[in-house]
Parts: sequence; structure tokens; C-alpha cells
Amino acid sequence: MKVILMADVKGHGKKGEIVQVSEGYARNFLFPRKLAVEATEANLQQLRAQQASKARKEAQELAAAKQLAERLNALSVRIPAQAGEGGRLFGAITTKHIGEALAKLGFDLDRRKIQLAEPIKALGGYRVTIKLHPEVSATVSVFVEEAH
Repeated sequence: MKVILMADVKGHGKKGEIVQVSEGYARNFLFPRKLAVEATEANLQQLRAQQASKARKEAQELAAAKQLAERLNALSVRIPAQAGEGGRLFGAITTKHIGEALAKLGFDLDRRKIQLAEPIKALGGYRVTIKLHPEVSATVSVFVEEAH
């Protein structure tokens, strides 16, 4: 019997796949637990519509991420910080500080998307990568300068 999986089923496939299973397994296990539906023409059309909708949504998210990446790549952020001898900072600049500086410029980004190998501990200019989408990342220039 052909069924459309509504959830990942170990050993058979992932959500949205059409698989061949025994009739007893489908009727006694998959259908009662709502893990699958029978692969009728109506259900197949509904599956295709859902996949097309998902593809359109992913394409829109990718386009929006690329557009945001272009704006962020051209951006430079200045962050004032207290510094001591030789340009060493009192404390450090973290993703939270960079996220707040970007928010002041009108970019509402999740600070977990900002990739910083280690906190910035000295004055100067740095290139910080921001992961906007699995396929798109942007690089922002961050300048840490002494607060007056």
C-alpha cells in the first residue's frame, strides 16, 4: 500500500515522502497514530500544493536574506568602549553589544546569528560575520573606539 508520511517514521522515511508499506502496518500502526495518510489522488494533490507553498516561502526567505545581506555588507558599526593602557578594553565587546548597536541602526537581528569566534578585547576595526540564512551570510565592519 502506498502512503504519504505525515511525520518522520524511523526505517521508512521522512515527512512528505511517498512510501510503500504493508497494508496491515498502515492500518494498524501508521493511520491510528496519524503518522501517514493513504496516497489517494486528492492527498497527492494536497501534498504537491504544500510542497509548492513551502518552496515559495523558502524562496522568499532566501531573497529577503540576500537583500538584508547586501545592506549589512555596506554597513559599518561604531561601538564606544572604555579602554586602558595600550588599547585594551575594560571588559569585552560581545555579540550582545554588536546586536544592540545594529538595533540602534534599525536592524533587528537575533544576537545568536552573529558569529564571533571570541569576544573583542581591544580597540580597532573587526569584520564580524552574521548568518542570516543557511545559504546567506553577511559581513559587518565593527569599529571599537574609546568612549569619551
